[in-house]
Amino acid sequence: MKIFKFFVPVFCLVFLTSVVVLKKKKDIYKKGWIDFNKNGVKDIFEDPTQRIDARVASLLSQMTVNEKTAQMVTLYGYSRILQDELPTEEWKNSAWKDGVANIDEHLNTIQNRPSTYNDYSFPYSSHAEAINTIQKWFIEETRLGIPVDFTNEGTHGLTHDRATPLPAPIGIGSTWNTELVNRAGKIIGREAKALGYTNVYAPILDVARDPRWGRIVESFSEDPFLISELGIQMTKGIQSEGVASTLKHFAVYSVPKGGREGKARTDPHVAPRELHQMYLYPFKKVIEEAKPMGIMSSYNDYDGVPVTGSHYFLTELLRNQYGFDGYIVSDSDAVKFLSSKHHVAKDYKESVRQVVEAGLNVRTNFKSPESYLEPLRELIKEGAISMKTIDTRVADVLSVKFRLGLFDQPFVENPKESNKLVHTEDDEEFAKKISRESLVLLKNEDNLLPLNIKNYKNILVTGPLADEVSFTYSRYGPANNPATSVYKGIKEYAGNNLNVNYVKGCNVVDPNWPGSEIIPTELSAEEQQGIDDAVAKANESDIIIAVLGEDEKRVGESRSRTSLGLPGRQFQLIQALYKTGKPVVLVLVNGRPLTINWEDKFIPAILEAWFPGPSAGEVIAETLFGDYNPGGKLPVTFPKAVGQIPLNFPFKPGSQASQPGEGPNGYGNTRVLGPIYPFGFGLSYTTFDYSDLKVSPTKGKVKSDIHVSFKIKNTGKREGDEVVQLYLKDEVSSVTTYESQLRGFKRVHLLSGETKTVNFVLHSDDLELLDKDMNWVVEPGSFKIMIGSSSENIHLTKGFEILPID
Repeated sequence: MKIFKFFVPVFCLVFLTSVVVLKKKKDIYKKGWIDFNKNGVKDIFEDPTQRIDARVASLLSQMTVNEKTAQMVTLYGYSRILQDELPTEEWKNSAWKDGVANIDEHLNTIQNRPSTYNDYSFPYSSHAEAINTIQKWFIEETRLGIPVDFTNEGTHGLTHDRATPLPAPIGIGSTWNTELVNRAGKIIGREAKALGYTNVYAPILDVARDPRWGRIVESFSEDPFLISELGIQMTKGIQSEGVASTLKHFAVYSVPKGGREGKARTDPHVAPRELHQMYLYPFKKVIEEAKPMGIMSSYNDYDGVPVTGSHYFLTELLRNQYGFDGYIVSDSDAVKFLSSKHHVAKDYKESVRQVVEAGLNVRTNFKSPESYLEPLRELIKEGAISMKTIDTRVADVLSVKFRLGLFDQPFVENPKESNKLVHTEDDEEFAKKISRESLVLLKNEDNLLPLNIKNYKNILVTGPLADEVSFTYSRYGPANNPATSVYKGIKEYAGNNLNVNYVKGCNVVDPNWPGSEIIPTELSAEEQQGIDDAVAKANESDIIIAVLGEDEKRVGESRSRTSLGLPGRQFQLIQALYKTGKPVVLVLVNGRPLTINWEDKFIPAILEAWFPGPSAGEVIAETLFGDYNPGGKLPVTFPKAVGQIPLNFPFKPGSQASQPGEGPNGYGNTRVLGPIYPFGFGLSYTTFDYSDLKVSPTKGKVKSDIHVSFKIKNTGKREGDEVVQLYLKDEVSSVTTYESQLRGFKRVHLLSGETKTVNFVLHSDDLELLDKDMNWVVEPGSFKIMIGSSSENIHLTKGFEILPID
């Protein structure tokens, strides 16, 4: 009884204490504001009516060193670093007990990575509720209640279970459709917001000039202007939905020496003027015009200085020149590489000091937060990093959180609504539309395409990628969407009208690949049999559709190549199919330009599909049979041989010229010339005529707008899209400029016989160059406007003049 009498008041005390604590937590949610620091007073940082800079200053003044530094590190989500799906008691003793800048990819699910699978990614409302639960923990259980920025990838569509899929970025680049890309950004942003993510790592603005480089598949183009225009629209689209867009990868990331990556990814050989005109141009333009809230710094060096440790790149360029006002996260291992790869720091602790001084706000890596926080806090304690610097870095992070509204409405307001906002029926139709518009018709001899279903009885669909769908998914895109292979798409399209057969023919690569690319090996009996089976079925068919190229294991992050031909035994397969004498249509599934010289010469029809979304089979079938008229254009040059690399657009005068036929200093014919397909190339099932080019004024001043108009007519029998392209040539300049530069484009839909007038406006910055003193200027002189359907197929030209300032 005495024991009972003792425990009753103890129990009551504990109960009452719990009630008080729960009531206190509930009481922090006031009408129109939240008492984040739980002091019962509306502080300036808690007042939505106050200016953001005042709110940031108010919050900073209340933060301890540990709380400030906690806002300088990422916590990677479930199954990466965080092993809990939802908060646990142990979190109160964790590195993030003082808060965290962001949590990346939490509960999102990544295709073919079972460790990331969880019970909260789908249905969508479950994820929104889970994120709310985690956000609630940080607000209620940390002293100052600073909300978390929930980040996620989004280059192929949002990286989340069953989100809306997009084609690979190189396919998005092939659409040349800014309106479409803006809508894609809005879908990514809307879905992110509905699921609880507040920051999307997209778009990628890397200028992909070397087709050997694996991540060319994740890049829009080789041309900085095309990348800029699409990047502006993607960024605006994402941020219009109230989430942040974080641009990748700043800077000079896409040109590692020899196109090598993986453990290489360093030492870009880029001259200073080319650095700014080519590789930094998209970042400058997108920052100035779209105001992204995030930047991801890359782990390569430039001219001996690691970018993530460079004050010039992270502060002088990004903030002082470009006007970036968001926060910078590091790419994985970028901090560590200062000591482990670049050897400009004696140890990791010194790497931390250098990147913070350079301007890095948040270390993002697949390592525990402690691995960064401990050396960072030691450096502060030792006086190696000033509190003024720390306050500046933290203020950038807090400012973005205020701009995102995380201190006003930190939760997904109505989680149940998420089920109606993610991957809707309209979104699915859009996903098919953007995959259609990414298709590029490369060859169509004697108008073999589109196929008339009435003219064929038996079709063979063959090739290692014909009945494959793995390439429709990406580590940086949605998971678990149902996909249709090209074979099944054609079979479903044909129905009972055609007999559609499938034979694989060969694997994507042979057992000795990639070594077999430099030391050829004989086909095994099994490999020969596979090709023979395809040939046998081809002989019974009226037409052959060969689906060849690369899968997701041959191109992408850490997957650079030494050859650009069809890998494995695919070349032997296509040659054997051609020898049957039956018409062959080649459908390319690939993530980079391929050196398909023989194929271009002998195969009558070639359709470039890149890596389309899960609707691959459906949209390719529609295109082959004429329900859709392809209108995409190449965003990259197709070289004839690896030995020609670099072979790109734009290029300097004479840099891609031929050889002399005679002369005193050597001449001859020792190399192949030109590309297979130039930048901007793409055919259609219809034809177009350009006319009536007008330029006004023909004489202007440095700040004058130049107005350009012309007419485009569909002269064929089918409706279709034409991507009209405006190129600009500076006739004489103080420094060598590019032979011509893309400065405008529009994707125009035209009915048969229809004519439309296309208008462009060139602004003064479209005419700029970097002069001898590395200043952006518009120089007086003559300029030529060229209107074409590719960088080489120019239909209309006219000049104008910029007069000197009086």
